[in-house]
Amino acid sequence: MHASPVIRDLVLVGGGHSHAILLRRFGMNPLPGLRITLISREIHTPYSGMLPGLIAGFYTFDEAHIDLAPLTRFAGARLYNDEVAGLDLERRLVLLRSRPPVPYDLLSINVGSSPKTAEVLGAREHATPVKPIHNFLPRWHRVVERALGSPTRSRIGVVGAGAGGVELILAAQAALERAFEKAGRRGESPELHLVAASAEVLPTYPPAVRRRLERILRARRIQTHLGQPVVEVNARSVRLAGGSELALDETLWATAASAAPWLAASGLDVDALGFVRVRPTLQSTSHPEVFAAGDIAAVEGHPREKAGVFAVRQGRPLEENIRRVFESRPLVPFIPQRKYLSLIGTGDGRAVASRGVWSCEGRLVWKVKDWIDRRFMRKFSELPDMGAEAPEEGGTAREAAGRTAIAAELQKMAERKMRCSGCGAKVGATSLHRVLERLSPRTRADVVVGLDAPDDAAVSSVPPGKLLVQTVDEFPALIDDPYIFGKIASNHALGDVFAMGAEPWTALAMATLPWGPDEKMEAMLEDLLRGSLEVLEAAGAVLVGGHTTEGTRLVFGLAVSGLVDPERVLRKGGLLPGQILVLTKPLGTGALFAAEMRQKARGRWLVGAIESMLRSNRDAARILARHGATACTDVTGFGLVGHLVEMLRASAVSARLQANDVPLLEGALETASAGIHSSLFPQNARALRSAHVDDDLAREPRLALLADPQTSGGLLAGIPAADVDACLAELRRAGYAPAAAIGVVEARSSEGELIRIERAAPAAARR
Repeated sequence: MHASPVIRDLVLVGGGHSHAILLRRFGMNPLPGLRITLISREIHTPYSGMLPGLIAGFYTFDEAHIDLAPLTRFAGARLYNDEVAGLDLERRLVLLRSRPPVPYDLLSINVGSSPKTAEVLGAREHATPVKPIHNFLPRWHRVVERALGSPTRSRIGVVGAGAGGVELILAAQAALERAFEKAGRRGESPELHLVAASAEVLPTYPPAVRRRLERILRARRIQTHLGQPVVEVNARSVRLAGGSELALDETLWATAASAAPWLAASGLDVDALGFVRVRPTLQSTSHPEVFAAGDIAAVEGHPREKAGVFAVRQGRPLEENIRRVFESRPLVPFIPQRKYLSLIGTGDGRAVASRGVWSCEGRLVWKVKDWIDRRFMRKFSELPDMGAEAPEEGGTAREAAGRTAIAAELQKMAERKMRCSGCGAKVGATSLHRVLERLSPRTRADVVVGLDAPDDAAVSSVPPGKLLVQTVDEFPALIDDPYIFGKIASNHALGDVFAMGAEPWTALAMATLPWGPDEKMEAMLEDLLRGSLEVLEAAGAVLVGGHTTEGTRLVFGLAVSGLVDPERVLRKGGLLPGQILVLTKPLGTGALFAAEMRQKARGRWLVGAIESMLRSNRDAARILARHGATACTDVTGFGLVGHLVEMLRASAVSARLQANDVPLLEGALETASAGIHSSLFPQNARALRSAHVDDDLAREPRLALLADPQTSGGLLAGIPAADVDACLAELRRAGYAPAAAIGVVEARSSEGELIRIERAAPAAARR
């Protein structure tokens, strides 16, 4: 979280090339008081220059994608993994598909474009558009699989003969030939067709470049159908404007770009194709608080084709002008270059280069292209330490004056509201009242006094014949998104109630908010409580009160009460010899978020960890109980071994644990192998002293993960051996896909050994 109070919000929509450059530059030269939030549908954003090489097999996924998780951590930015549904320009809100709106003081849009499919009958249903790339890649893999499995030679077509379409079909041919050769079917690869409305390939390029690519297409036996617009796409063919039909088993769409409809619908000034009109300063012509860059921007007076080279060049002027807005300095225009170096890969280790009328081709050109692309990507995969480089061109008198103005604003804010301790640190009643009024938490008849009454404490009636279960959990935010953090923290707190076999009843919230302007704190509190309420209400609990205070970082927790029938209480001390130990969620959150703090965790690893932490233990608890669980606990801060030791001691039994059967989150093993662990890990590792570890496991990173502290971890229970298969099947149907049998409960050994950790279980005990 931010050390200085947040006074302005910059929201970035889309993780395109311009925004990636902007984030890196802000990481190198932060602006005090500015909070940056990146909203991106993809955590790994593809670099368009390497996509054909990725398809052709020259690059791995990670080499061709910018990982936004470490980049935003480096920039001190928040990363919201979501899709934009629209904009409320009047209230300055970004509307999202699956979370509350995000307020902004300044907005920048860099979402790229997609090929046009809406204007051609059947294209949306039957064609595979090359963009967005995150959708194209898995669909492309299925195209290859279908071609390999076809009893006859497949016919694959690419619609669009611009640079993107030509490069795609050449890369696709190389990839298909390699796939068929690997399958022992050399010479059987699909027949390829290039279809376009234009009368020639690369219509915007000089004739010499067109001739080079036409010759390469002929030499590669790719059939071209030029000057024949596609008017309809069917499952096995496309119909052309002249009335003829071309049989195709697969149709890949790489035509001219189109813009997301929500841009025009929001009220932004857009051109005839829906792209955001911007001045040379990259500001919207209708809303100066909105910027746009890359494919989605149409720069006034400087029309250019949609090419990644312009998005890359716009990154630096975009960052400069956004910085100037916050520093109250005049903006500077960006004038895109008229001539630029174009490098088109041909999928076979060669490329064609051109600049203006000059062109050349060959293997050396590919090597140059590869060197340029890899150098660009290293800027984001090898992030420098903070302060390692001086800001570029950052020492002008005007910039110094802008920074002085920001510092003065922060100082005035501090003087207006000196931070107090004790009850003086509470969040204002007006802000709290407004938030609760907007959220409208639900109530229940057995809550006599709750949030709807200004009393000193909540009052609830306890149903007769029930036992009251109470627990409390609170911890600092592990992600910089209060809405998602509110959900995770609430799932974590409810885990104790579910582990006891109880149903949640009431909850009290405890929140510490980083201090700042009232409207910023209020927005954070609303997101935090909204996330918490969604989890609580889904679990059947009612929020009846709480306490809020100001601090230096976001902290949240709940005191939860639950109800349980006396005969259904599950405790740690009920394990029986012969039972199978079942774990419902994978391990690794502690190690992964320790890596995230060091900018060492891949974005997709964090997405997987967050998805796991957002999964409630409610259904898992009910399933375990139905299948005869006699003891249960939730695996949290003490790690799997620490919590298992508590169960074994309370039950006076021992256990045999199979390390290879313990489910792990993606990336956890790589992180532990790199020696990255949570700060609590050294204490948790002491529990391993209670275990006998097989010699071949003693130094394996997998062993360390058994002591990894978990946030919103799964449930660990003892299940009768006869019920395990049915229990695991039901857990997996309910969404707990990683659920696994990880060990066997045994009678306490005469040596007093609590746990024996083996590599794998005997065949009879494995599930």
